[in-house]
Amino acid sequence: MTGSLFDTNAPHPEASNLTAFSGNTLDRRSEYREENCLEEALKVDGTHLLAFTGSRLILKHDGQVLDPLFAAYELMEFQPDFDNAVLLGYCENGEPRIAVPVGVAADDLAAHFKPTEARALYRDGLLDVELLGQAAQAAALINWNATNRYCGKCGAATESRIGGYRRVCSACGHMTFPRTDPVVIMLIIDEQRDRCLLGRSHHFQEGMYSCLAGFVEPGETIEHAVRRETFEESGIRIGRVRYHASQPWPMPHSLMIGCYAEATSTEIKIDQQEIADCRWFSREDVGRILEGQPGDGFFAPPAGAIAHRLIRDWVDWP
Repeated sequence: MTGSLFDTNAPHPEASNLTAFSGNTLDRRSEYREENCLEEALKVDGTHLLAFTGSRLILKHDGQVLDPLFAAYELMEFQPDFDNAVLLGYCENGEPRIAVPVGVAADDLAAHFKPTEARALYRDGLLDVELLGQAAQAAALINWNATNRYCGKCGAATESRIGGYRRVCSACGHMTFPRTDPVVIMLIIDEQRDRCLLGRSHHFQEGMYSCLAGFVEPGETIEHAVRRETFEESGIRIGRVRYHASQPWPMPHSLMIGCYAEATSTEIKIDQQEIADCRWFSREDVGRILEGQPGDGFFAPPAGAIAHRLIRDWVDWP
């Protein structure tokens, strides 16, 4: 049996499958789309749509049932913007799924509709795994289209093409494509002392400790980003880096790249501009943190968050 976490993929062969937003199995056909694919998809009997007011997914609320799927005719009261709708892809049975921004503000929706941010969708378990993944894809693409209405080269208006998967400048023809921002999130391990490093961002709820994280910068590998961000925030130097899992994070359009990082130093030097606190926790302490709840001392991010996955899998690693 291996003696180091950095020599194995245990305890899961593909831990990404256990993170929120990862269950999307739509056939996106993004490389094989015709210009009229959105219009054709809207004509298909049984097509379902996800509606967004700003960044919030609208859920039909009928007692205990929450349903994010609408027929096109059901959206008319919401002022749907079909010119900026996005064809997400196709279910296994061929049914198209489409995301549509609407003009009605969240506060103006009727009481039987529940506008919900992506974070609450997974935290509160409001959707099944497949729909949660579709909602993540939809939120990211709705946001990207909304923030790229004008050309970055000449400033002219851009037009949505191939079902929202490309935007083309109406003046110079410059093309832009949906973006994903890579973010490294890492659990730093002191193997010699069997402990890990957890920190607190300034915006965290009181008592919550999590993994360190940061954006990958241009011209940087994942491993270099892990080492740089860890040293910048905590002063800890890193040796080996092992990828563990990833998670789509639609706030607004990131990919969380979860890694384990081997500490080669142990003295913490916090950058107070980056984080509020950072400290070492034993395996026993982390077990208690995973079971903790807000208001009960220290607690971890909720299940479904990749930080929770990294922490839980380290505790469970044999």
